[in-house]
Amino acid sequence: MEKTRNDATNLQQLLGQIRESAGSSGQVSVNDILSGVGERSFGPVLLLAGLITLAPLIGDIPGVPTILGLIVLLTLGQLLFQRHSIWLPSWISQRSVPRDKLLKGLDWLQKPARFLDRWTGPRLVFLVDGPGLYVMATLCMLVAMAMPAMEVVPFSANGAGAALMAFGLAIVARDGLLAVVATSLTLLTGWFVITGLLG
Repeated sequence: MEKTRNDATNLQQLLGQIRESAGSSGQVSVNDILSGVGERSFGPVLLLAGLITLAPLIGDIPGVPTILGLIVLLTLGQLLFQRHSIWLPSWISQRSVPRDKLLKGLDWLQKPARFLDRWTGPRLVFLVDGPGLYVMATLCMLVAMAMPAMEVVPFSANGAGAALMAFGLAIVARDGLLAVVATSLTLLTGWFVITGLLG
């Protein structure tokens, strides 16, 4: 996937772009955020979906993992068909959050972002470019399709959130080693879900 001049190359830059997209109005829409992080926002969408799934009191709400799974499927399906920008239905793109809460959340994420950025960066780039990118997209879509089942297997959605977050950060930072870690999380989560359903 080619980089555009708007694409972030680490998590701190991504948070900065989201902050800039907040503007000065009282509400910030999903469309505002996507516009701020660049036209090819596939990595950031994965990263945000993973963070929301992992978030206490949010990711555990019934139905939330399934909705996030649908968003991931819709987003990555467009990547596989080589769209240059993400299209989302208006009922998603026009959803908004209060600007002050968004900024507080971004402030809270600064410290972990600095930590993660110290440990991520361009490595084994061939794993996150070209065919490698499409392999990651396919794995993420498999995770997304399994998310409804994860609602009945305790804690399995946390594994899915961690995998999506790792894949998203791997794309943003062009970090193939992190993509390998994300793949391992995906396989482990799949084993956990299958064991939980059969048990």
